[in-house]
Amino acid sequence: MSKQITSIINISKNLMVPMRDGIKLATDIYRPADINGNPIKRKYPTILGRTSYDKTNPVIWVKPVAEFFVRNGYVVILQDLRGRGDSEGTGDYYHTANEKEGIDGYDTVEWIASQSWSNGNVGMVGASHGGIVQNMASIYRPPSLKALWVDVAPTNAFKWEARQGGAMALHMYGALYLHGYDSQEIIGDEEAIKTIEQGAINLKEEIFKTPFYEGSTPIKEVSNLEKVLMHYYRDGIYNDWWSKESLDQTNHFKKMADIPAVYSTGWYDPFTADVSEQFVQMQQKNSSMQKLIIGPWNHVTMRGKGSSFTGEVEFGPEAKWGDETLNYHRLKWFDRWLKGIENKIELEPSVQIFRMGGGDGRKTNEININHGGIWKTGNSWPPSDVRERILFLNPDSNLDFYADQKEEDSFSWVHNPSKPVPTISANVTGFYKWLEIPKNMDASYVPQRARMVSLIPDGPLHQRERATTVGASQPLLLSFERKDVLTFQTKPIKENVEVIGPVNVILYVSSSAVDTDFTAKLLDIYPKSDEFPEGFHLPLADSIIRTRFRNGFAREEFMNPGDVCQVKIELPPIANLFVEGHRLRLEIASSNFPRFDINPNTGEPLGKHTKTIKAKNTVYVGQKYPSCIKLLTT
Repeated sequence: MSKQITSIINISKNLMVPMRDGIKLATDIYRPADINGNPIKRKYPTILGRTSYDKTNPVIWVKPVAEFFVRNGYVVILQDLRGRGDSEGTGDYYHTANEKEGIDGYDTVEWIASQSWSNGNVGMVGASHGGIVQNMASIYRPPSLKALWVDVAPTNAFKWEARQGGAMALHMYGALYLHGYDSQEIIGDEEAIKTIEQGAINLKEEIFKTPFYEGSTPIKEVSNLEKVLMHYYRDGIYNDWWSKESLDQTNHFKKMADIPAVYSTGWYDPFTADVSEQFVQMQQKNSSMQKLIIGPWNHVTMRGKGSSFTGEVEFGPEAKWGDETLNYHRLKWFDRWLKGIENKIELEPSVQIFRMGGGDGRKTNEININHGGIWKTGNSWPPSDVRERILFLNPDSNLDFYADQKEEDSFSWVHNPSKPVPTISANVTGFYKWLEIPKNMDASYVPQRARMVSLIPDGPLHQRERATTVGASQPLLLSFERKDVLTFQTKPIKENVEVIGPVNVILYVSSSAVDTDFTAKLLDIYPKSDEFPEGFHLPLADSIIRTRFRNGFAREEFMNPGDVCQVKIELPPIANLFVEGHRLRLEIASSNFPRFDINPNTGEPLGKHTKTIKAKNTVYVGQKYPSCIKLLTT
C-alpha cells in the first residue's frame, strides 16, 4: 500500500468543465502541494466523485475522499452533476432519471486524463446516487476509467428502488424533498423553498394525503421532480420511462467496461439484491477482478463513524467499518489498479459477507440485543456450498420441511386500507422527516442533514409498535398480534441452521377484491428471557406483491374474486444463523405502511383511485396449494 505522500493540499474550486454539448459542470480539484501550497508538478492517478448533493460536504466528500486520497498520492476531483449545485444545466435534473448522466461521466473522465497532472488512470467512488453515476459512466466505457468502488447503488429503480413488487416504495417520496429543497429551479424563491421545507417537516402527515396528484404535494414547486413523483407513484407497468438506462442499468450490464470493481452494501440497505446481482453479472461477464462486500449495515452505517450495531441489534466489533476501515480497503484497491502496486489484492477472495447471528442474545445496553455474527469469504454468490430448502406452510400454522402435505386449510383476514399494518422498521433510505428549527435559532447554523430523522427506523427493531411508529394506535401490539397479520413459524430449532442467499415466498391466495396486496416478512425469533421477556423478534427481510402484477410487470391482470391464484414475493437476500432454540417466522399481511403505499383494493388506475374498500384476503395451504418459503442453507 502506498505511504502518505503529503499533508498539504492545493484546492481549486468550481472550475467549469465543458461537456460535449457545451454545458459546464462545476468541479473542485484537490492536488498534492509543496510547503508553499503550490501543486506538485508530477502526474498522479485520479479519484473522481460525482454527486447530486453538496460536493463540499466535509463528512461525505471532503475528509473521507478528497483529503484522504490526496494525502496518499492521488488527485481528487469532486463534481456537481448537471443541474445541481454550481453546475450549469438548470432543468436537466430529474432525480436519478437523467439522460445525459453517462456521457457526462465519460466526458469528465476523459477531461481528467487530458490534464497535465494526470497519469491517465481514473477511478471512481461514491454511494447511492454516487454509485449510479459510476455505473452510468461504465456503460459508456471511457478509456481512462480503470477501476470502481460502487457503494449501495440501485441498478433497477423499478424493481427495488421505487416500485417493489408493483407497489410504490414511499421512501422515494421522502427523497424528493432532499432534492427539491436545494433545487436550482427555486434558488431565491423563498416561498417555494419554505413550501418544500414545511412539507419535509410535516412528512408524517403528507404521506397520508393520497392519491398524489399534480399540484397536490409540496414537490409541485419543482416541476421536474413532480413529474418524477408521478412516474414513481403511477407507473406500475414497466414502460419506456422505466427502461431508461439511468433508471435500469441491468439491461446494459453487457456494455459496462471490463474493469476491476467493488460492489458494497448491507443487509439492511434497500439495494442488497441490486448490488449482489450486479456482482454476479459482472463476475460472469468480465475477465477483470470483481468483488462483493455485504455487511450488517443499513444504507449509511458502512461509512462515516461506522457502527457495530444497526437499529436495535449489536453485531460485534468486527461489524464496524466506517471511513477508516473503508478507506484502508479502498486505498489498497485503487493502489493496485491505478498505481500498479503489487499488493496481491487479486489473490483475495471475491466475496466477503457478514453472516449475522450466533451471539449470546444478551442486552448490550438498555435496548440492543447481541445478535453477533462472523465474516465469511468465498468466490461466488450465493456461496457454492448452499442448497435450496423449502419450508411449507402447514394448517397448524407451523413451518416445516416436509413435502407430503395432505391436509388442506385456509387463513383469512380483512385488509382495511384505512387501518394499514404499520411499518415498525425497514430497509429504507432518504425517508427523512425534518426537525423544525426553533424560532430563536439562526437556520444557517443548523446543517440540513442534522435536522433529519428517518420516518421509518432504517434497521432492525424488535417488532413491537411504539408511540413513534407511523399509524400505530393503542394498544401498541407486537406485529404478529394484529388480526390482519397471518403468522407461520417453525418449532424451536433443534440444531443451528445457516441461511445464506435470496429468499422467495410462494403463496396460493384469493381475495374478495380484483386487486390487493400480499406482504411477507421473515424474522428470527429469540426465545423469552429475563432481559427480553417477549423474546426479540428480529426482522431479516420483507417485500410485497401487488396482485395485478402477479404474472409480471408488462401488463395488469386483475383477479377474479374468490378464485385461487399463485403469487411470488421476492425478498432480498439474507445471511443469518438461526441458532438452537430460535424460531424462523413468516408474517403475511396486505399492507406495510408507510414502507409501501396502500392498495385501495378497488382496481382503479394506480394513483388515481377515488375510494377505498375492505378486502377479505385468504392464503391456502396443503397438498393442493403448497404455499411455502424457498431459501438457501449451508
